[in-house]
Amino acid sequence: MKKLFKIAGIALLSLIGLLLAIFLLARFVFREQAIDYLTGLEKQQRVELLRAAGPYAADTVQYRFTYKQDTVRAREIREYFRLDTLVNPAATTWDNARALAQFVARNIPHANQKVHPETRNAIGLWEYTRTVEPAFNCRLHSILLHELLLSQGIVNRFVTCLPADSLDRDCHVVNLVWLPECEKWAMIDSDMQSYVASPEGEALSLEEMRQRTVAGEPMAVHRLLGTRDPENYLSYWAKNLYWFTCWEQTGYDKEVGYEGRAIALLPPGFEGFSLNESTVRTSDADRFWAAPQPAE
Repeated sequence: MKKLFKIAGIALLSLIGLLLAIFLLARFVFREQAIDYLTGLEKQQRVELLRAAGPYAADTVQYRFTYKQDTVRAREIREYFRLDTLVNPAATTWDNARALAQFVARNIPHANQKVHPETRNAIGLWEYTRTVEPAFNCRLHSILLHELLLSQGIVNRFVTCLPADSLDRDCHVVNLVWLPECEKWAMIDSDMQSYVASPEGEALSLEEMRQRTVAGEPMAVHRLLGTRDPENYLSYWAKNLYWFTCWEQTGYDKEVGYEGRAIALLPPGFEGFSLNESTVRTSDADRFWAAPQPAE
């Protein structure tokens, strides 16, 4: 009997040793491979969810995106931030947009702020980071960058990108920049310090990112600063490309007591969640991503 217990004890210790060895290998030797595998698996599940949503469909819901300008506010912001030191009048729209996004990314890291900013516009948010907290979330990043771009005459929207799961409270907000030289939109993300491009280097819009994700076509992650794991970033986007919302009218002080309408682009049959009653719901992607009308 003692011999039997001894054998059982040796077997148990051997099993524990084997499990420990597997853990250590996974933790230190094959950690990156394990992370890559799990990231790939998670991304595939998210892609399948996008594919199951089905194609968008045209509708006749009434809305019209407008792109407001205010020359007095534009001059105030340019002078306050000394934007003439950041942009080049001879550069392309995309090069100047990247320069402004890099400025925001370099000076304001990401964080979920503890104290809510009282004034959610470019100057108010900048002063908040100098006097209250040094960092804030993606939405505030996008509002700040929106007004910097607008002050330079660069048409853009800040767009909330959301998942299918109503229990998933994480979404992402980025800027969508109109490039008149190419007659297309391009996404730029000062919060996560990145943008996404085709393998040939052309910056992609949110619409193109969603289409390529569904089709399984390659995309390249470009960093504004530092480095980022491209697979993790693209997996995160696969989750947050399910539906989108943005203001119907762009301009300064969009979230300083503003009472305009939001427009939500939803897959057919999907109702969205946490939307205001005034939000306009559409499944017409062509109109939602249409080229901007001339600025007013």
